Amino acid sequence: MPDSDIFPYRRINVVGTSASGKSTIASRLAERLGVAHIELDALHWQPGWTEAPTAVLRERVRDATDIPAWVVDGNYAGVRDIVWSRAQAVVWLDFPLWTILRRYAVRTRRRIANGEEIWPGTGNRERLSMHLLSRDSLLVWILTTYRRRRREYSVLLAQRPDLAVVRLRSAREAEMWLASVRP
Repeated sequence: MPDSDIFPYRRINVVGTSASGKSTIASRLAERLGVAHIELDALHWQPGWTEAPTAVLRERVRDATDIPAWVVDGNYAGVRDIVWSRAQAVVWLDFPLWTILRRYAVRTRRRIANGEEIWPGTGNRERLSMHLLSRDSLLVWILTTYRRRRREYSVLLAQRPDLAVVRLRSAREAEMWLASVRP
């Protein structure tokens, strides 16, 4: 974790396992830096939980990141080349699995109980049936991608010396780092 309070980067990608808190940290970081927050899930998911075709998603990401300063949250491999070619830094939320599972449970319970629309205008709301242990369940996704993502990001980021990397290994470390960031 960098010691400096000054965070000079203005094009940042926040990555991590599903439910690690990417959107929350990215939103707060963007606010602290006074830059736009771009959520890849919001560009990916269309009404009725329909995924945007890859070409459409890539165009949306190109358009959204065609501004001088932003914080993008998300891990979509199909647009990583666009985001990382424009980014200056990556903030990696590399939290323990138990932290992610706890956050997943709390977030899911809240969203289902409140009937919260996840991305305004899409009508997309979480339902209990989405979280049962079906093949497409987010819980199954988290459990099956957690270790692979940790390995992949270690390799991918090592191959990108042009990107500054902030690897945060706990929620506490992330909070402390975020509190220290100054534009």
